[in-house]
Order: sequence, then C-alpha cells, then structure tokens
Amino acid sequence: MRDFTSCFGENGVQVADTSSCSSANLCKSSPNLVTCTYQCKLVGKSCLISVSWSKNLMGHCLSVEISDLSHQCLCKVDVKPSLFTKRKGFKCLDVSSCKIDLFWDLSMAKFGSGPEPLEGFYVGIVFKGEMVLLVGDLRKEALKKTGAVPSLFNSIFVSKKEHLVGKNVYGSKTRFTENGLMHSIVIECDANGNDDLCLIVRVDSKPVMKVKHLRWKFRGNYTILVDGLPVEIFWDVHNWLFGTTLGNAIFMFQTCLSAEKLWTGETVLDDSEQQWPCLPSFKESKVSSLGFCLTLYAWKHE
Repeated sequence: MRDFTSCFGENGVQVADTSSCSSANLCKSSPNLVTCTYQCKLVGKSCLISVSWSKNLMGHCLSVEISDLSHQCLCKVDVKPSLFTKRKGFKCLDVSSCKIDLFWDLSMAKFGSGPEPLEGFYVGIVFKGEMVLLVGDLRKEALKKTGAVPSLFNSIFVSKKEHLVGKNVYGSKTRFTENGLMHSIVIECDANGNDDLCLIVRVDSKPVMKVKHLRWKFRGNYTILVDGLPVEIFWDVHNWLFGTTLGNAIFMFQTCLSAEKLWTGETVLDDSEQQWPCLPSFKESKVSSLGFCLTLYAWKHE
C-alpha cells in the first residue's frame, strides 16, 4: 500500500514535482489524515486523483495528487492552512504538458472531529472545459464558478485511507459502492477482563466478525456481506502486540466480485469452526477485485 505524502511546508499553496511525491514524506507526526482516491479520465488516459485532508494546530490542510495507474506521481498541490488567506482559490497545473485547473472552496465548509469536511465545500478538477472530478456537496456552485460542464466519463471512487486514534474502539464511515448506503464501521479490541485479546468488527452496530486468541491470529482475512456485496476484511495487528515502538494496526475492507468469495455463514465467526489464514503482509495479499477499498490505520492512545 502506498504511503501518505506530507502536506506541511512553508507556503500556502505549493506545486510539487514528481521527485517530491515519495513515500519518504510520510506524515508520521500526525495520524489525523484521510485520503480519498478516484479513477478519472484525464489528458486522454485513465489517471488516479487523490484528495487528502489533514489537520494541525493551524487548521485544515488539503492536498491533491494526480498520478498514473502505476502510481507514478505526475503532479501534486498542497493547500496549507493560514489565518491570513481565504479558504478558496484556483491553481493551474501542468500535467503531461497539458494545462489542468484545480478549484477549491472551503469558505463555508463544516467539519466534524476528523480532518475531512462534512458539507459546504467543493474541490474540482477541470480539463478542457469539463469537470473531470468534483468532490463535495456544492456541485451547482462549483459548475457555476468554473463554467465547466460535467465530464462524459464519470469518476470512480476506488479507495479511502484513514488514520484513526483511540484506545480500544475505532470508528469510520464509508460507502462500498458509488451510490450505496453510508455504513458505520466500528473496530473493537479488548481483553474482556483477561489476557485473551478479542477483536470485533461491527457494521451498523451489527457484529460481523469476531477473532478470539488474537495473539495467535494477529493477521488474517475473512469475507462478509454488506448490501449483498462480498467485502473481504484483512487485518494485521502485529504492531499492537509485538512492535518495539508504538505502531498502528491495519484493517482493509475490500469489495470483491468473485462469486466464490460469497460468505453464507453466521454474522459472527466462531473460531472453533473457522480457519484463520495468516498473511505475511498486505502487499503480498492478492485481492482479485477492481472494487472499492477502505484502509484504516488504527493508532493506540494509552
């Protein structure tokens, strides 16, 4: 999985070249970060556009990165928080020798506890008068401001990566399909009054997975059904249990299209009846799906 690039620097708006889009710039100092990635038709080919939100003492930060399907960074823009600049703007980008316009308006954005705005905002990418990507609820305002028309090729929401901080409970919300229902996801890790750690995953308050004896089953995967769609859950809590420094656990929710991945059992796993394969790493796992992927990085706060 790709690392997050840093979004902090000296200037309010900065355009980075491809050499600065490396994993070495991982924002380790603040896990308060959400990145949404969309597949779009841009400059005559399919590209990935990642919109990242983070938060520091100065406020909220927006970062937009455009890359090809091999994840080679083509262009990156950081819009950094400032008490002295407006929270809306425009930037002309050069991607593969083509001019692309980036528009954003966060002046009326409403935020919750996380870095990602809930409503009252838009971020748009315009190429040759077409709105290639439009994120946010102010769609009419964005089209009027930019003078663009909706693109003939719809963008596809392919992944979301989110850093969470907690003690025993971690929560997030997501849609597993473009027009699907919004679902709440809660991950609980507790000792239940003894040394036997137990991992529970709930979707909309309903337990869908339970892992007992977590020290022996710190990596694994299982498939559940959400809205009739198979969703494969991968987990890796090795750093929680055996890391020499305070690290994060990783949970991945991947929609899978293969019929043989369909799960028809009970909603809660019984470890006496199920097999628990261990994965050497998420990078080596083979997920044969082109669907949506939610990755949660869970940081323990004692």
